[in-house]
Formats: sequence, C-alpha cells, structure tokens
Amino acid sequence: MIDPQLLEILACPVCKTPVTQQDDWLVCATCKRRYPIRDGIPVMLVDEAEQGD
Repeated sequence: MIDPQLLEILACPVCKTPVTQQDDWLVCATCKRRYPIRDGIPVMLVDEAEQGD
C-alpha cells in the first residue's frame, strides 16, 4: 500500500494527471498508463509503464 500522502503528489509523467492505486499498479485516468509498484516503491518510468485499455 502506498502512503496516502505520497499518492496525493504522484502524477503520470506523460500527461501530469494524478494517479490512483489499483492493486500493484498506479493508474492514470487520462492516458490509461499503468505504473508498477515493486516492493512498495512506485516505478513512475514511462519505459516501465503498460498501456491500459
């Protein structure tokens, strides 16, 4: 689980939209990219993201 205070300041590096946590992913509501959370650390790198639906 990501600290709620950290989650408040995290944004998608592509479109700058805030992200939400869904299981082991941080998901952008605008561009639908999903960023992994590994060992409790969000990996907010475009190269590591998966394109969502």
